[in-house]
Amino acid sequence: MGFGHRIYKNGDPRSDIIKEYSKKLSETKFGNPLLYKISERVEETMLKEKKMFPNLDFYAASVYHQCGIPTKFFTPIFVISRTSGWSAHIIEQREDNKLIRPKSNYIGPPPAKYVDIKNRTRPKF
Repeated sequence: MGFGHRIYKNGDPRSDIIKEYSKKLSETKFGNPLLYKISERVEETMLKEKKMFPNLDFYAASVYHQCGIPTKFFTPIFVISRTSGWSAHIIEQREDNKLIRPKSNYIGPPPAKYVDIKNRTRPKF
């Protein structure tokens, strides 16, 4: 659990985002820098020995922990956050009597560089 993804074979792009938040939280007053370092070491070991990248859920655990969420709630949060998507797929599959395996390729603009809110300027109209 927390490693590998059916679609993202070379790394889950969402993992980088939540990893960054795990690091930021580890540096706060109530953060746990050791937990973040252990997570990074596990990630390095899994990549080296199993050639597996972390998925979104791996660093989510350390984020939840550093937010003070009890471990017993990690799985319910995982399920609750995905329930609407799972339900939508079930409804579509039953209507079409066909299993859906969605794939898509993003064709929009490239990702924009993040600008901290205090450094942003308002667009001029």
